Amino acid sequence: MSEVEHQGTNILLPAARVAIFSNDADTVSSVQAFQDDWRFARVEVTVIEGGVDEAVATYQKGDPSPDLLIIQTDNIDDSFTGSLGDLSEYCNEGTAAIIIGPVNDVYLYRTLIEMGISDYLVRPIQPEVFTEVIAKSLIERLGVSDSRLITFMGAKGGVGTSILSQLASVLVSENLGQKTILMDASGGASSSSVGLAFDPSATMLEAYRAVNSGNEDTLNRMFHHVNDKLSVLATGADAMLDRSLSAEQYEEILDHLLVQYPVVIVDLSSADASVRKAVISRASQNVVVSMPTVTSLRFCRSLLGEISDIRGGNVESVSLVLNKRGMAKGHEIPDGDVEEVLEFKPSSVIDYLPSIFLQYESDIQKMLVDKDSASVITAFLPVLKKGFSGSVGSGDDTNKNSGLLGGFLNKLSAK
Repeated sequence: MSEVEHQGTNILLPAARVAIFSNDADTVSSVQAFQDDWRFARVEVTVIEGGVDEAVATYQKGDPSPDLLIIQTDNIDDSFTGSLGDLSEYCNEGTAAIIIGPVNDVYLYRTLIEMGISDYLVRPIQPEVFTEVIAKSLIERLGVSDSRLITFMGAKGGVGTSILSQLASVLVSENLGQKTILMDASGGASSSSVGLAFDPSATMLEAYRAVNSGNEDTLNRMFHHVNDKLSVLATGADAMLDRSLSAEQYEEILDHLLVQYPVVIVDLSSADASVRKAVISRASQNVVVSMPTVTSLRFCRSLLGEISDIRGGNVESVSLVLNKRGMAKGHEIPDGDVEEVLEFKPSSVIDYLPSIFLQYESDIQKMLVDKDSASVITAFLPVLKKGFSGSVGSGDDTNKNSGLLGGFLNKLSAK
């Protein structure tokens, strides 16, 4: 594969299922390359011993066909292509297919491509070539899917937005198993370095310049890896009084990260208004944090209205978290009245637990293993689970009718 083609697949691949039918140990061992490749974070790969006949038997009994089917064979003759015809009857029209064969034959390659096969590879296959071909097939089959963008913004300062965004990034990566990156749009006012224990190594402007110039090595040095699935864009070295990035510059960084990470979480608590509006407008989920006090709820009501305006009246993406309940007992709006006041139902209510939040202010990860934090996790986690159901290919997508067996089945049926 050329360098240009490689650059075209150097992105986070869409959620998909890949099934490989093979009896060859070298081919099967190449699957390890997928597991070590960040691009395959959302791709479920299954290896099944056998060839085309085993594939026919598998899907004939009702198993849903994958997005990409890879079949290895030791001989390609009329019986093999006949079995492919049988297989097409039991696969969704959108299924794509790659054949791995024993001979390098241009005529055979052209014949299979005309039948609707996505690609034909000759054994033995270098793992990196195998990986690139699969990546290319999935992109052609499914396109480039947007990752999940989650924003956090407080109704006012002091409601706990930043610490909840940091806790969210840890929960999404560890409890939900999603490869995640956290960005803090606060510049020099960012507190993520405290909560996730790193020294800020870059400014937002430096991050933008690295993205804008395509300097991956420089950008990668700006990532702090919290755990196997969580990274933080380690900005915060900015001067607190320096001018922030423009909305367009910030979105350029987002565009770059959204093709590499399934989940991007952005703390907007101290961002410029233009950045807030731009990110809110495109987010999968907007988490608004408020306290149940009169002042906070008043600002919250206004913020919810503005988010609704930005998103054309659609507030389905908004989740409201009431934080620090009980901090000002006797001066708070009762739970039962909050929905009436805001005309919006809270998704979660978190009690005021200063001993917990102050104890782990500089080590958010430890909240997950402290039994005293269980009530916080129990209240908060359902908010983060919103929208993740079915995010990894389930095999039920019957509306995608292009790709391999789309052309494959139609061409065979016409014979």
